[in-house]
Amino acid sequence: MFRTPVSDLRLRVLEWLRDPVAHFPPQPDGDLAEDGVTADAVAARLGVPRTVADTHLGLLADLGLLRARSVRGRTHYRRDDMRTAEVARLFEKGW
Repeated sequence: MFRTPVSDLRLRVLEWLRDPVAHFPPQPDGDLAEDGVTADAVAARLGVPRTVADTHLGLLADLGLLRARSVRGRTHYRRDDMRTAEVARLFEKGW
């Protein structure tokens, strides 16, 4: 199956991760602003199973748009604003 970097779900996740404190509840095992959010939190916000959230987050991390970090044995995802801006410029130029 072809995986495209552009989808409504992934764009929403990127937007939410711009300000995770405003879009996600506090997490017991990490700081939202410093560590990011877990796949469970993203899945709950999207209303999808965790495996679906894992797939979307994995693709965004593979593209370099998100940074993954292990905190107390759980993976947390943060938006990489520099890389996101870089990719946006590529698309603006007609990549």
